[in-house]
Amino acid sequence: MGARATHAKSALIQIDTEGKNRALLAVADALVAKERDILAANEEDLQRGREKGMKEGLLDRLKLDEKRIAAMAEGVREVAALPDPVGEVLEAFERPNGMKLQRIRVPLGVIGIIYESRPNVTADAFSLCFKSGNVTVLKGGSDAISSNIAITKVIRETLEQSGITADALQLIEDTDREVTKEFMRRRDFIDVLIPRGGASLIRTVVEESSIPVIETGTGNCHVYVDRDADVQMALDILINAKTQRNSVCNAAESLVVHEDIAKAFLPMAGKALAEKGVEIRADEAAKACLTGLDVKDATEEDFATEYLDAVISVNVVKDLDGAIAHINRYHTKHSDAIVTNDKAAAARFLHEIDSACVYHNVSTRFTDGFEFGFGAEIGISTQMLHARGPMGLRELTTYKYQITGNGQIRQ
Repeated sequence: MGARATHAKSALIQIDTEGKNRALLAVADALVAKERDILAANEEDLQRGREKGMKEGLLDRLKLDEKRIAAMAEGVREVAALPDPVGEVLEAFERPNGMKLQRIRVPLGVIGIIYESRPNVTADAFSLCFKSGNVTVLKGGSDAISSNIAITKVIRETLEQSGITADALQLIEDTDREVTKEFMRRRDFIDVLIPRGGASLIRTVVEESSIPVIETGTGNCHVYVDRDADVQMALDILINAKTQRNSVCNAAESLVVHEDIAKAFLPMAGKALAEKGVEIRADEAAKACLTGLDVKDATEEDFATEYLDAVISVNVVKDLDGAIAHINRYHTKHSDAIVTNDKAAAARFLHEIDSACVYHNVSTRFTDGFEFGFGAEIGISTQMLHARGPMGLRELTTYKYQITGNGQIRQ
């Protein structure tokens, strides 16, 4: 598979933007046309998940339906509509000896992606890698293997029908963990490795891979309600961030509240969360404001946990300093929000919170490639190098220097 990926890399770089776009639009149409086959395969995965006792939040991540397949196809079309970054001139200059230099965008090469039970990643990853001129080798989790095989089959068949090598996308179907370990050591074939999934998966890839890794992060995302917040706005943002879809990495897992507004805000927030079926785990000060509700004591572990479920931790802080300190201690550098009408407080929060995405009066649910206008995304990077936040087309490129002259030699 690695040798075929290397061969495909040479073929893919010869395809122009128009050819890539035609193929992507054909893939989008084929995903919808083959909807029945994909859903049948997905039902096999869901049934295995239910038999294993998979949590509802994880089953939701795994589940496909007509709407989600349509969204998957639309994501591919969005990528086709985006500007092609390959060949973009980033910088051009001339040296005193007449030598001319250009720094231009080029594909990373062969991108390996290891991911868990989200079959939509198969199409998202392919479309972004393909548009940016990269070959994709996927290693999905066993939970979604039937869905991944079905989606990959549709894409590969469509590529062949478009006159493009099907090996631009390959899926490792063996779900044995030893195969995954071997994959992570194939630096001779894979140029970059990107993990998408929970903390355990990401940690394993970062620690065991000999291939350079772009680290995508878990999402212990916070909503901080400042003392000068509009209470209704804060409630709307919190409920959206936590309950609009609680199984995704940009859902809020932690609520932090200024003590001056806690008595006014927390009772209504607690009631609204409870009505949505969210379990509340709170510190002592927060519990005092949540009387009449079934609230559990929050532990140190709760404040640091990405639940991906209908659970939230709640913490009351003395002031903005306390909020910033609490969030920077427990967050995963993914997405954190402040709700306030105090512009100075907002400016400090945006400046001092060390996350890939920081929000003022906006739900954390917007940390998403589609919502940022990038089309689909390859993941949310929480590291400091090369790429940070939603990773779109440009983040899947590197650059090289092209130098031209008229016979210059170095003296």
